[in-house]
Amino acid sequence: MKEMTKEQLVKSLDYVNHSREKRMEMAQLVSKNSNLVGPLFEIAKDDYSIISSKACWVLEFTAKENLPYLFPHLDLFTTTIGNLKLDSSIRPMAKICEYLTLGYFKQNDTQVQKFVKDVHLEHITAACFDWLIGDHKVAAQAYSMTCLLLLGSKFEWIHPELKLILERNYERGSAAYKARARMTLTKIKL
Repeated sequence: MKEMTKEQLVKSLDYVNHSREKRMEMAQLVSKNSNLVGPLFEIAKDDYSIISSKACWVLEFTAKENLPYLFPHLDLFTTTIGNLKLDSSIRPMAKICEYLTLGYFKQNDTQVQKFVKDVHLEHITAACFDWLIGDHKVAAQAYSMTCLLLLGSKFEWIHPELKLILERNYERGSAAYKARARMTLTKIKL
């Protein structure tokens, strides 16, 4: 298949909407052309419009099906996620962080462990704490809780900080936030 230009990719993203069907359709195109992952990250990191968010949505679907496609781009991904401002971009990127941390801490997933380095985990940790304490939607916060819970088994300072934040924000959290916070707090062993 002929290589797609960034402009063509942006035009294709214009047709993506919130429907699972459209996001999956584009993710399948990426699955057939893994060289599109880099340009998608470039579009996503700009975080200036709905096109950036659409790139994030497609990357999330791609990560779910083909997580290794993201490995060559982990430096770009992890150094830019903390700069995202649009909630519609943050939620799918937080989900990708969850896929990466779940894969990293799964005992038999040596492929993820080979590519995800401590520096990547540190950037994910910083972004997840920002999403957890910032004014963000519950989904991004829930994914962040999962990531931080797992990361706390590697970096011992995380669990006490996570516990403090969850307890402090619990009362003003939504029902969904409270449910995930309760579940997370029961798993933290301090």
